Amino acid sequence: MNPQAKLIFTISLILGTAITTSSNHWIMAWAGLEINTLAILPLISKSHHPRAIEAATKYFLVQATASTLLLFSSMTNAWYTGQWDITQLTHPISCLILTSAIAMKLGLVPFHFWFPEVLQGAPLTTGLLLATVMKFPPITLFFLTSHSLNPTLLTCMAILSAALGGWMGLNQTQIRKILAFSSIAHLGWMTIIISFDPKLTLLNFYIYSLMTAATFLALNSIKALKLTTLMTTWTKTPSLNAMLFLTLLSLAGLPPLTGFLPKWLIIQELTKQSMAPAATVISLLSLLGLFFYLRLAYCTTITLPPHTTNHMKQWHTNKPTHITIAILTTLSTMLLPISPLIYPLS
Repeated sequence: MNPQAKLIFTISLILGTAITTSSNHWIMAWAGLEINTLAILPLISKSHHPRAIEAATKYFLVQATASTLLLFSSMTNAWYTGQWDITQLTHPISCLILTSAIAMKLGLVPFHFWFPEVLQGAPLTTGLLLATVMKFPPITLFFLTSHSLNPTLLTCMAILSAALGGWMGLNQTQIRKILAFSSIAHLGWMTIIISFDPKLTLLNFYIYSLMTAATFLALNSIKALKLTTLMTTWTKTPSLNAMLFLTLLSLAGLPPLTGFLPKWLIIQELTKQSMAPAATVISLLSLLGLFFYLRLAYCTTITLPPHTTNHMKQWHTNKPTHITIAILTTLSTMLLPISPLIYPLS
């Protein structure tokens, strides 16, 4: 892709995200979401492969539908209450339509079907944007309207997301699809707590973005798209694979890694809100995700190809992205000891 075009699309992504996250008016938030959608489409379809074109088409149709629902929700609320302010969403029908619109934007169950297919058709770097940056504006709208939304509906959607995200990721061999179902399961954790402690949702999203960025960039560096490819990379870059192993375990939420922090805080808050059954169910459902993370980790480090390679192992490489990967993997694995500092800052 032309560097100038890529620069324009990147600036548009930043602009769209900034407009949505900083706006108080529904029309401005909607405009920011539309800029984001239009900016990411060329990045999804830049390979001109039929799978990429299909992914871009699916993404456009789903996001256009979600944006229409969001606009309809805000107009219904303005019709009944005279308010265009995002935080003044009070009409129950508007709240229901908005929940559906944001669930569609994020890929929450039951609107999750598009996300694995789109991520599978996109390159790894674009997949990283889809799994992190593109989810930030809808999460912000969730944050701003969390006091108006129905907690029972959100809890049901969250538990179903955690269940389906874990269950459907079990039999996958494509790494991007596994990471897509992982994202759906993590969104379940973010959604279940949004009505009770919205700041905890944002903290979960930030930590999830850190771990996902580290995973995607490491996979992009070793050019692994399938589990069979991942099995042969240990002999080429052992140090990178060892850090990828720890990052995957952190994504699974195992202590004493960073990924355990949001799950720990969410279970604690749910228990305080007398929702111990929901906390128990979503904790048990995270074991499904743990299985496929362990399978990925096993393929990354513990399996070896039948014949080891004769060339020198790359313990150190000079690629500039590896500095970013090193920082992200360190943050993805070692933030738990300073959790008393992180949570008040959020």
